[in-house]
Amino acid sequence: MGKNQIKIKIVFCYAVSDIVHIGHIKHFKKAKRLAEKLNGIMVVGLLTDSAAMEKKAKPIIPFEERIELIRSLRCVDIVIPQKTYSPLENIKDIKPDIVMESTSHDPKDIENVRKFVEGYGGKVVVTEYYKPVSSTSIKEKIIKTKNV
Repeated sequence: MGKNQIKIKIVFCYAVSDIVHIGHIKHFKKAKRLAEKLNGIMVVGLLTDSAAMEKKAKPIIPFEERIELIRSLRCVDIVIPQKTYSPLENIKDIKPDIVMESTSHDPKDIENVRKFVEGYGGKVVVTEYYKPVSSTSIKEKIIKTKNV
């Protein structure tokens, strides 16, 4: 970094956001509050369809629409594509100060992220997964309602 350059503080989180629900909003707002405390920005890595399909079914909403939806949220500063389910590729590129993880993610994956992030002086914050609702449960409810 040059003499006159300022490093912007970054809080990074990631999601598929196939069907945006209150759990996403709570997670994004928490990340935004942390970013504001740092006088920084909040960045969302939005999983591409192929990245999501590494562990889940293909999203119903196309990536181009999902990225536009997330960009329109007031609490989100920047949205970048995430080409793998693991956030490590994006984290290596932007080296955020804080990475938000969720208890819904595999503990081994979280630990890999933690090792890398703490290796350059960053921090990982793990938030509780919002269990009352998920995109998958919403899809299942729609299917059940249709079949009644």
